[in-house]
Amino acid sequence: MLAQIGVLLVDAVVSFFVFMLLARFHFQWLRVSFHNQVGQFVLATTSWVVMPVRRVVPGLAGMDLPTLIVAWAFQAIGLWMQATMVGAEPGVGAVAAIAAVDLVRYSVYILVFAVIVQFVLSWVNPYAPLAPVFDTIVRPFLRPIRRFVPPIANIDLSPAVLFIILQVLLIPVNYLRVAAATV
Repeated sequence: MLAQIGVLLVDAVVSFFVFMLLARFHFQWLRVSFHNQVGQFVLATTSWVVMPVRRVVPGLAGMDLPTLIVAWAFQAIGLWMQATMVGAEPGVGAVAAIAAVDLVRYSVYILVFAVIVQFVLSWVNPYAPLAPVFDTIVRPFLRPIRRFVPPIANIDLSPAVLFIILQVLLIPVNYLRVAAATV
């Protein structure tokens, strides 16, 4: 029972920070402004760990490599702690591989969340202060879909198509995660 509680707490804390670090990485990659409530929250929760690493590890091709490395390290340490709590002896290669796959999986989850929020805001309040943030995140992924799925009676179905594509993408990612556990 205590091991389950420990696993839950470690998973909750580590997942929170990994999601924030990935949000920071994707905000910079997609050129989302940090001058909003979400951006300020992401910076406030991640700068303490990213800034020291940034002094040692430079960015790569315009991407925030230090943030990605820290997210991967947090996820790997969290997985190792969880496995240790339940009495398993995880291999270093398996933990590293699962952590890398988890970053892809969590990135898809972030995009799914952004698609849902952007879709709801576009119907409920398209002029909400956070609407441009989610629109900036989702727009590069919707643009190619909109070429093939035009609006029908002024209703844009491209977010629904993107949502389905992301759900389909999660299936092989989850299989890859299981396969990575055997490394």
